[in-house]
Amino acid sequence: MPKKLQPINYTSRDFDSIRRDLEDYAKRYYPNTFKDFNEASFGSLMLDTVAYIGDILSFYLDYQTNESFLETAVEYENVVRLARQMGFRLNTNPSSFGALTFYIQIPATTSGPNLSYAPVLKAGTTLSSLGGGLYTLLEDVDFAKSGNQIVAGLIDTTSGSPSTFVIRATGRAVSGRVVVKEVTVGEFQRFTRVQLETSNVAEVISVVDTEGHEYYEVDNLSQNIIYKAIRNTNTSTNGTVGNILKATPVARRFTVERNSGETYLQFGYGSDSELLSNSVVDPADVIMDLSGRTYITDRDFDPTNLISSDKFGIAPSNTTLIINYRVNTLEDVNAAVATITRPENPIFRFTDQGSLSIGLRNTTKNSLEVINEEQFVGDITLPNSDEIKQRVFGYYATQNRAVTIQDYQAIAYGMPNKFGSIKRVAVIRDFDEFKRNINLYVLSEDTSGKFTPANATLKNNLKNWLLQYKMINDTVDILDAVIANFGINYVVSLDMDANRYTVISKANAAIAAYLRKNIYDIGEEIIIADFYKILQKVEGVIDVADLEIVGKTGASYSDLDYNFDNALAVNGRRILAEKNVVFELKFPNIDIKGAVQ
Repeated sequence: MPKKLQPINYTSRDFDSIRRDLEDYAKRYYPNTFKDFNEASFGSLMLDTVAYIGDILSFYLDYQTNESFLETAVEYENVVRLARQMGFRLNTNPSSFGALTFYIQIPATTSGPNLSYAPVLKAGTTLSSLGGGLYTLLEDVDFAKSGNQIVAGLIDTTSGSPSTFVIRATGRAVSGRVVVKEVTVGEFQRFTRVQLETSNVAEVISVVDTEGHEYYEVDNLSQNIIYKAIRNTNTSTNGTVGNILKATPVARRFTVERNSGETYLQFGYGSDSELLSNSVVDPADVIMDLSGRTYITDRDFDPTNLISSDKFGIAPSNTTLIINYRVNTLEDVNAAVATITRPENPIFRFTDQGSLSIGLRNTTKNSLEVINEEQFVGDITLPNSDEIKQRVFGYYATQNRAVTIQDYQAIAYGMPNKFGSIKRVAVIRDFDEFKRNINLYVLSEDTSGKFTPANATLKNNLKNWLLQYKMINDTVDILDAVIANFGINYVVSLDMDANRYTVISKANAAIAAYLRKNIYDIGEEIIIADFYKILQKVEGVIDVADLEIVGKTGASYSDLDYNFDNALAVNGRRILAEKNVVFELKFPNIDIKGAVQ
């Protein structure tokens, strides 16, 4: 009679339970073969080995299962990858933006400055900072423009008249430098991928093949229409509207993928021979029901899918791709005031170059000076895994439109890195306004990782980014959040054997580490009890006798004189924040002060 097998207990997953089940199994079915289960026996070694392997396999099974879901994932790269699957793209290499002020010296005539020698500084000119970072000019700077400020330069000692004039002009710039890469592509291959070998890629500017075909970046390969800015040639309106937004179908397109510091261009799987049409589908043919039926079915119309091709774009083949992209040269590309001071390779264009003196032209070129009168901001510390998860949940719910307050916040955080990044955003409905205006309070980050107001360029980029998502009847103001700097003074009681200097040093470090990990949000209150808990866990501390939150103003601190006493809650456990105020302990080494009772 065959023996009845004992059911296997699949709930045993750890070392002890697996070993126990194996031992019971051996005792039941092999009582005459294996009798010695002493810890030093060979049979015990075999059971331990199998249980050890089972324990490891169970661990990795649980680990891989957890890493497959956004809510339970722990590894940073997995969180970023899962976020991308839900449509959220983390700005892993954000850029900084700002305005530069240029000065150039031109010769004088008897009647004033000789504007024939006032050149145009071309977009693409690179400039460097004192820290070694490179920055690229985004727009042409015309020194002959009528709105520029002109002052006398050198004075002729004989006549007392100016011999030169200095022109002041401004232009916007972005961090990084432009790199050109040529990639040879062979026979047609579906979903061709091209790797950009340079690290710190901030933006892919253009992709053109040797036949002159241009490839356009899209959010996903199923999107086959983009919006291009066409220069407005209507003289009656181009003063206020410089460009016209035009929907353009793009059969040749790609997406940009970033994984573990590597950047790839992902193309579709269509070929030139499979391209059915490069024209926009008539929306009437898509929306209108032209059949003879007496009923109609629900037919959605997607305005981003207007090309009659289902091949996810045309992949390049038998050609050479010329890829222009911008890379950041530093980990932190923010720049403090007056640190971008050196032109690296200025590109000049003179209106009538052939009629000008070569010597005077060179003198004019060599006189170029530059300085940033405002901070370059936009590069921020990357959010941790928990922050990414919360942003993904909010961004996924927006469905590419801003309806709720949470939608505006998620979309602001999702602005592409080529436009700069916002460190903190708070969205508040202003009920005092007649139109119930929406106020967006924003902050950026300076070179030391501290809060700083976003400059005008970054806020203008955010405004343009929000325009494609906001409701038509919403009015939005982008404002600076207010920074309230504070310090912490505390008094503790120590063990008799504890060294007071060592304990105070450890306590200060513990508070500083907590604040580095838990950066306050706009409108978030300070929980005083959190600092009590931190101090009580420090080795050598018996009790926390007193702890006080004090304001810091002047010098390198914020100008806001926040009244922390009035903001103290009735129970004394919290410091309340106004809706547009963010708390920050700026200098942990001097703003955290401890004493021993």
